[in-house]
Amino acid sequence: MNLNKVFLLGRVASDPESRTTPSGQNVCTFSLATNRVWKDKAGQKQEDSQFHRIVLWQRLAQIASQFLTKGSLVLIEGRIQNRSWDDKTTGTKKYTTEIIGEGMQLGPKSSNASGQGYSSGQFSQPQSAKNNKKEMEEEEDIPVIEDGEEIDIKDIPF
Repeated sequence: MNLNKVFLLGRVASDPESRTTPSGQNVCTFSLATNRVWKDKAGQKQEDSQFHRIVLWQRLAQIASQFLTKGSLVLIEGRIQNRSWDDKTTGTKKYTTEIIGEGMQLGPKSSNASGQGYSSGQFSQPQSAKNNKKEMEEEEDIPVIEDGEEIDIKDIPF
């Protein structure tokens, strides 16, 4: 058996861009920033940031485009996908690595001027999990990660 599963907890680095494909499917893309902090051999604090291209489809795309903005904290569950295409302007082959989101947990409600926000219960599980479990009809009480809160990976409800 093989496994391609990714969990990313980070901040939205660019406002989500949503569109509809010619076949009528909703898709939303955005950049997610994650970081890691450590001390080097000299005891100096070091930090490294990584940026990930996130692609969400259908209902997740609608939720992300409605509630996420640059700087929002979000947990993405998904899979890694590599794809390539031929650049029409230069004729060269281009490559990208994306995270295809299959689940999402929104962070704390933002206090932006527009008043948009969300309740802590907004969470979407992968479509396969919804199809396989009838008990998904009842909404789960998923905790919200508070801004500045220390998070232990074993406390995240996967």
